[in-house]
Amino acid sequence: MAKAFEEQRRSPDLEALPFEDRIGLLVDREAAERDTRRLTTRLKIAALRQTACVEDVDLRPPRGIDRAVFAKIVEGRWIDRHENLLVTGATGLGKSWLACALGHKACRDNRSVLYHRVPRLFEALALARGDGRYARLLKSLGRAQLLILDDWGLSVLTAAERRDLLEILEDRHGRASTIVTSQLPVDTWHGAIGDPTVADAILDRLVHNAHRLQLTGESMRKRSAKTITLDGQPEH
Repeated sequence: MAKAFEEQRRSPDLEALPFEDRIGLLVDREAAERDTRRLTTRLKIAALRQTACVEDVDLRPPRGIDRAVFAKIVEGRWIDRHENLLVTGATGLGKSWLACALGHKACRDNRSVLYHRVPRLFEALALARGDGRYARLLKSLGRAQLLILDDWGLSVLTAAERRDLLEILEDRHGRASTIVTSQLPVDTWHGAIGDPTVADAILDRLVHNAHRLQLTGESMRKRSAKTITLDGQPEH
């Protein structure tokens, strides 16, 4: 507000405004600055892997994304209802980018977000178990309004990883939302978990109230690898 006041003093055009209008401008400036600081903090804590915005999502390539369904997901009411989102498809289709874009939108909507690649998260949990930070890390994972678990199912889970995942999802079930991205179809996740009993418990907490985006089409990495020659013709 102090900066805005100094700007008003240096602007003769604003001196003609009524006192109430000038105060309103100062308050608007302060509110905008606070919103910007809060967003910056939320994005820093979220640690999204990629800089992505939902406004930049290109729905023109055929990737199996229904525009109406995607618009509802972007709206974010499913997060208020503590529902989940499963994003599946072959490698290179933009699953991680899309998850980060939705995480960025959640931050803009004043929601707390955490992003983790599943393999790295299990490593962090194993280290935390050894140095006494395990309970604190689990608490932070359970507290986020939106947790993004990226690259799920790259290998069959160990017994410790199964227990960790069940603890995370148990803490969040009915209280917060989770996005999971995976190359594996959802109907194969049971086998990727390993233990049938634990798999039933995990999938019951994750899948039954989840929205699904099944991405299809050409790899976006292959598409972006195309270059344009000087005569305007595509080169592969």
